Amino acid sequence: MLKIYVTSIPVDDQEKALNFYTKTLGFIKKTEVPLGEHKWLTVVSPNEQLGVELLLEPMAFEPTRVYQKALKEAGIPCTSFEVDDLEGEFERLKALDVQFSMPPKEAGTVKIAVLDDTCGNYIQLMQQL
Repeated sequence: MLKIYVTSIPVDDQEKALNFYTKTLGFIKKTEVPLGEHKWLTVVSPNEQLGVELLLEPMAFEPTRVYQKALKEAGIPCTSFEVDDLEGEFERLKALDVQFSMPPKEAGTVKIAVLDDTCGNYIQLMQQL
């Protein structure tokens, strides 16, 4: 059976992204392998350390820059993270000066909010209701 092992998110600066995704969002660094100018750099949820890894992918390929810019300009999140308490997470992140393009709101069977990851992406947070 197939399983998702890693998924990636384009970032404009791997060190800045690592700082935001670990110190602000609360992920932990799983893998850091130098590859010349860039790294294979992944983070995971502290609650699922053997789960899917998020690759903080450097934007070394021009079409990636175009894609990331188009998504952000359209206000479309590039990925979604699940949380247990969206209101609590929203308040925690606001206190850390995280900018939100959309505060928490109900959308059918979920509640969602969208934040700016400071690395060129919007990220959706989602709580199942």
